[in-house]
Amino acid sequence: MWVSEIADTVAGEHTEGGSRPVVDVPPDRWHEAMRLARDEAGCDFFDWLSAVDERDDGMRLVVHVWSLEAKRGMLVRSLSVEPTFDSIVDIYPGAAWHERETHEMFGIDFPGHPGLTPLLLAPEFEGNPLRKDFVLASRVAKPWPGAKEPGGDQGTRKRRPVQPPGVPDGWLQDDGTD
Repeated sequence: MWVSEIADTVAGEHTEGGSRPVVDVPPDRWHEAMRLARDEAGCDFFDWLSAVDERDDGMRLVVHVWSLEAKRGMLVRSLSVEPTFDSIVDIYPGAAWHERETHEMFGIDFPGHPGLTPLLLAPEFEGNPLRKDFVLASRVAKPWPGAKEPGGDQGTRKRRPVQPPGVPDGWLQDDGTD
């Protein structure tokens, strides 16, 4: 069983045109697809798991697994508006750390995970820093170096300040001072 058979079994889609075959599966079939990848496709090596914030479309979970015997791998992806995916730690124990990190950085819940305790951030940290709606507070509090325009001290008309990366429009207020 390879990507096309896995996609057919879990009512997903697949592509094989890039450097790795990709299987896109519905979120409610996530766990089943990962079990099939291990047991039927022979992908016995878990490589990595991460997520992509697709804004209004939801969160896309991505896993790369590899078959040591066949020397081939695949990406398994799923997109969900509700950021919840069944844990795959019972299938690939090496996914435990990756699920903890993804939970902490993106806010994705993994029911069935043995312990989604904080991994990288301080206990008092609030939010999920890799989500696109997360505001980088340090860029709001401290002026961004690109905000000062060259030649701005010669009485020239002031342009709108450059918005720092990671700060949504409307978060910075121009107080009119140079």
